Amino acid sequence: MGPPPNTCTASMQALLNAIAMMDPMPTDALRVFHGRGGLFPRCEHLALDAYPPVWVLTSFQALEDEELASIHTALTERLQPLASGQTLNWIYQCRLEGRTETRLMAGSVPEPHVVTEAGTRFRVHVLKGQNHGLFLDMAQGRRWVREHATAKPRIKVLNLFAYTCAFSVVAMQAGARQVTNVDMSHGALAIGQQNHQLNGITSGAGFLAHDIFTTWGKITRGGPYDLIIVDPPSFQRGSFVATKDYARLMRRLPDLLQPGGHALLCLNAPELGMAFLQDQMQELASSLAFLHRVQNPLVFADVSDERSLKVLAYTMPD
Repeated sequence: MGPPPNTCTASMQALLNAIAMMDPMPTDALRVFHGRGGLFPRCEHLALDAYPPVWVLTSFQALEDEELASIHTALTERLQPLASGQTLNWIYQCRLEGRTETRLMAGSVPEPHVVTEAGTRFRVHVLKGQNHGLFLDMAQGRRWVREHATAKPRIKVLNLFAYTCAFSVVAMQAGARQVTNVDMSHGALAIGQQNHQLNGITSGAGFLAHDIFTTWGKITRGGPYDLIIVDPPSFQRGSFVATKDYARLMRRLPDLLQPGGHALLCLNAPELGMAFLQDQMQELASSLAFLHRVQNPLVFADVSDERSLKVLAYTMPD
């Protein structure tokens, strides 16, 4: 009989397999392994992202040194044939009981750290905080906005909960006439302005560092809009709680949209399904018609579509 299986390695075999099967080496920022979707038993706590040239491993359970060593070995072995001579840079972030610990495990992180997605450049910060500057699960949402703005040139866009303004950048690149970005965080909007500059966008985008619910006057005066993007946090104490605050946004949409305009409603709350958005929209903004759900990137597959990120497109009929 051979030696007993390494229980640490066995508990993350699906992650190690994903690393071993990577081909080619990612050049864009993207998720490589999504254990959070529940499709890989015993790996539900793990996610691996590429923010080239840095790998970011996130775990919602504390990992043993032996497990971290296994991941280091797997990354090293895969890097050799795919990117010979490239230094391995990787970070481990543990999120447990409301606390976050981030450790640089090997190599270094560029400063500034700029990544690409479909040719667009974004500044990220993987060593601090839980949000790294670009939400990878929203890649298809950004693609939808790019395609929509390309098909309907010169649109005016309202980007609510803009964060670092990724939606704004792709809309402007695709020919939008104007984007108004609204977010409470001055720091996030400052990075958003840098993202526009990184992509050669020097005009057309505005930045309002305000609480959306106390800024309706300015927002309304800037309208009506051809596209409204709503991408709030699902729960952020003192800022936005989806179960009570999303309805306040929905009521405003009919008055803010141009006839023929569109709204993109986003929600990343596993406990709230599509009906949470659709039922309230039917009640509070019935003049808008549901078009379709924007599918998530394949790597973010979930045991339940109702649990995963929801991105719903609506239109205001002419």
